Amino acid sequence: MIIRPKLARTLLWATRWKLVGQVPQRGILVGAPHTSNWDFVAMLAIAWSSGVQPQVLVKESFFKGPLGPLLRALGGIPLDRSNPGAAIRAMLAQADESFLLCIAAEGTRSKGEYWKPGFLRIAQQTGLPVSMGFVDGPTRTMGMGPTFVPSGDVVADMDVVRAFYADKRGFRPENRTEPRLREELED
Repeated sequence: MIIRPKLARTLLWATRWKLVGQVPQRGILVGAPHTSNWDFVAMLAIAWSSGVQPQVLVKESFFKGPLGPLLRALGGIPLDRSNPGAAIRAMLAQADESFLLCIAAEGTRSKGEYWKPGFLRIAQQTGLPVSMGFVDGPTRTMGMGPTFVPSGDVVADMDVVRAFYADKRGFRPENRTEPRLREELED
């Protein structure tokens, strides 16, 4: 859709946010730090500015009521947290050459202890690369960082993620969760 890139660029210009990097056409897009409800809008602005329409996993409860049709139109996919695998398998079965899935790896807007491992698991199972999107409130910068193909070594892969997100703070820095997975303790 031609209007989305113009709308996103105008919104970023009007709010004086700097956009960096290029959104890939395919893969798993990590949106972090996830510290605010505005992160959804930010990730859409990042993707739309590059002419890309990602699919976004959103907690199922947000789809109840009048917000549901809007979220679906924006690429939202309801995620039942009690059975996330079913929704993800159904979505991946329909994935094509331009499949881009945006995941908030922190899983919550509040400060937590660990990130959710879904982004790495999906990438490893599908062979899709992981691209790191970000929002940094203190510098008013958002955009895309590097893309990598997970090696299967969880600690090494998360070291790449940690290095990139080390100086990214989100909209509400006090809610930022350090990039680490519970699975790293098991290795």
